Amino acid sequence: MLEYDREIRRDDHMSVEIADRLRCHCSKCIDFHAHFLRREVFEESHPHSVSSCFGENMLSPELPSFQRMFRPEMQIEDMDARGIDVNILTSCDVVQSRAWATPDSERRMTRLVNDECARWVDAHPHRFIGTVVVPLGDMRMALDEIEWAASAGFRIIQLPSNYRGEYLGAARFTDLLSAIEDRGMIVFIHPEGVTDMWFQQYALWNSIGQSIEEVRVMSSLIYEGVMDRLPGLKIVMAHGGGYMPHYMGRLDRNVTDKPYTTKNIRKKPSEYLTDFYYDSCVYDPRTLELLVERVGIDRVVLGGDYPVAALDPIDFLASTALTEADQAKIAGGNAATLLDIA
Repeated sequence: MLEYDREIRRDDHMSVEIADRLRCHCSKCIDFHAHFLRREVFEESHPHSVSSCFGENMLSPELPSFQRMFRPEMQIEDMDARGIDVNILTSCDVVQSRAWATPDSERRMTRLVNDECARWVDAHPHRFIGTVVVPLGDMRMALDEIEWAASAGFRIIQLPSNYRGEYLGAARFTDLLSAIEDRGMIVFIHPEGVTDMWFQQYALWNSIGQSIEEVRVMSSLIYEGVMDRLPGLKIVMAHGGGYMPHYMGRLDRNVTDKPYTTKNIRKKPSEYLTDFYYDSCVYDPRTLELLVERVGIDRVVLGGDYPVAALDPIDFLASTALTEADQAKIAGGNAATLLDIA
């Protein structure tokens, strides 16, 4: 878990200068994947999280990265050093997931998280855009939180890849996803980790596990017919959608080899890739280039996985072979269009 115990580098990089050049093509640099925490919820939930090995390897809230998720002023300082104009705040649910709790406790903690997000946004409205988490243990409570989010002006709903083993394509999530689509809201999907203890070895829950979870949730949404039933649903996948965009041949083969797999879908599985959006947090420049080739430049937004990733998102963009105009679309242009930001 060393990635949590590090300071943000502020030397020997050119992020600010690169961002200035990119703003010739886009008005703002917008990080779609920046985490925050609510201290009380962290303290209550962390012992139940994948990141602590379910209480066996507890992480200190005094670690540098955690302080940046508790204190907005520290986050803004890093944004300025990295050339980021706006962070989209997302709950760091790999350390404060509430899925273990009773419905009433989950609802209580969910509102604490959302109130914390609203506090940051209210204090710094030009630097932060908020997302809302929902209590998935009770769908009525979840729908009530969507109503509250809409009334409070939130546009983005953060969802995990699965809730207690049920992935988002499952029937129990239909009303929730329909309500999000009806209100023109955007879904940001970020896994909360793999609970299978095998993945605790070598921190595989964090390396390959998150990418596998993204494959599973996208497969669930496609094969259960959600993407056909809700064509207006806008979904942003964390971590570039994991492995999903890069190995679709076997899924497409099944259209002819195992035609029963297509009972809920109207096109080849690979053709659904362009129905999703993806953040740029893939760590390898060539992987980002391939993602853009596969899904199109307009489907990728900036993702820094701040502050836990050893990745400066603007520097990372500059390390690719993408044109400056295309880098600018990822840096902020696409997110501005998605969120209808002037």
